[in-house]
Amino acid sequence: MTQTFPASPAPAKQMLSEQVYDCLRDAIMRGSYAPGDALKPQELARAQGVSLAVVREALVRLVGEGLADRLPNRGFAVPGFSDRRWQEVAEARRVVEPIVLRMSVERGDVDWEARVRAAHHRLARTPPYDSAEGEYYSAAWAEAHRLFHRTLLEGCGNPVLMETFDRMWVASELARRWSAYRNPDRDGIEEHRRLEEAALARDADTAAEVLTTHLTRTAAALTTPEG
Repeated sequence: MTQTFPASPAPAKQMLSEQVYDCLRDAIMRGSYAPGDALKPQELARAQGVSLAVVREALVRLVGEGLADRLPNRGFAVPGFSDRRWQEVAEARRVVEPIVLRMSVERGDVDWEARVRAAHHRLARTPPYDSAEGEYYSAAWAEAHRLFHRTLLEGCGNPVLMETFDRMWVASELARRWSAYRNPDRDGIEEHRRLEEAALARDADTAAEVLTTHLTRTAAALTTPEG
């Protein structure tokens, strides 16, 4: 006789953790939490109607993506504006991405050129803000932005370098939103247009220079006092 056992509760817990993670991630990205705000597991568990273990699992995942900090003896919090990590990620991007862009300009084929043009067109035509999503830029614009930058580098033909880009992009997503919020007059449209033009003109020097400046401006807004 075959003995049956109750289904494991693990899948249900994982699903709840995924839901809490999505909810918290969206709230942080929308600016519902200010930089440095505490993310209290007990309060979140009560608000979400889930166990403390489920909330902690979601928070640990957010920490891994750079969207939350785990503080010794103080629980979890949204990272601060001037967190050193943002500047370290920005430095890494300024070192890596211009080099990969040079490779992409040198190696990219006609299909790559067409993808770059299409990705820039999509970015330019996507409204950066949606009042229903809060004060930070919209999810649709964020995705168009990511695709444009990723497409620029894809011509390098090196999947390991693209995996590195993906990790750095995730780690810096929140910082980009804060930077745009603190510097609303920045002409990102012009910066992206210059990037596209230099890349498609096969001008690797100019493309790398424009990208470095672009990344530097994003990081600078996080350390410049508001006023």
